[in-house]
Amino acid sequence: MNGREELVLRCAQRRREKIGTLSDEGFAELCLAVRENPTAFVDSPEQASFATLVGALDAFHRAGADDDLLDDDEFRAARERRLQALSAGCAQALSQDDGCLDAQLVQTLAAELNPDDRLDALLQIEAKADAATELSLGATGDAWDDVFMRPQLRLWDAIARTCLDGGRYRMALEVSQGLMAASPADRVGGRLTAALALARLEDEEGFNELDARLSGRENSWLNLGRTILLYKLGRMSAARRALRGYGELCEGAAYALLRPTFVEIYLPDRPEVPAGGFEEATFAVHEAEPIIADVPDFIGWADGFPWFHAAGESYAEANGYDW
Repeated sequence: MNGREELVLRCAQRRREKIGTLSDEGFAELCLAVRENPTAFVDSPEQASFATLVGALDAFHRAGADDDLLDDDEFRAARERRLQALSAGCAQALSQDDGCLDAQLVQTLAAELNPDDRLDALLQIEAKADAATELSLGATGDAWDDVFMRPQLRLWDAIARTCLDGGRYRMALEVSQGLMAASPADRVGGRLTAALALARLEDEEGFNELDARLSGRENSWLNLGRTILLYKLGRMSAARRALRGYGELCEGAAYALLRPTFVEIYLPDRPEVPAGGFEEATFAVHEAEPIIADVPDFIGWADGFPWFHAAGESYAEANGYDW
């Protein structure tokens, strides 16, 4: 979530509503003015709450900038303090506007509940949100284009990923499909969760339909999901080719799969990273961990190919990572 930019759009949109008729050029100029000093345009509890949340998220990330330099115990303690501070920031935001959906979402995610309890909490938030606000697709047919609808999309994305994390693959797929229907551009990544869910469900037809919908826009989730799907279906030659494609199309993919690393919880949504980069590969493996755990021989099979093992080892050596 680009919190600062969304705060700008929120404030500009509310000011536009107060002004009345305003051309697109005029709105663009208004956005520039808001961007210069967003706090000057915060004039309601709703916007104040969102601004507080944005500040809390920024502080959380800034405070953790050097955490990688800490030893394990120090890292865990520092991270716990940051999460507690973030939760307090969410509480402050909710004291300004108890309907701030993003603050409710971040507070729930920061609590690091187990998947079942997290899903229960998210579904309760969703039920209250549905009662308070009706999702609108707007003139463009994509809910993302209405900045005030984005929290709902982020909530659905979190629900889908939590379902995947807790082994509710069919529900993860259904929520992801609903997310893509509400936002065809899919800026929050419902297609990514769907790819992994389809792989786990061994739904080759559905996976191919999703692949066709993406029109060749390859990503780590799709490539890893395809490999897992074909492996689970017992089509080993095709699975081997898919593994090679995954390893070649995604930077550091072999290392990411064979030596999974810690990934911070998404607060509130999946961070934007360069397409085809190592961070993307790391995120995909992290999200696929519950599926990979259900296929215990998969990692050994992948590691058994000398070229894949060598690719992982080479990436580790080139980047100073442990192997």
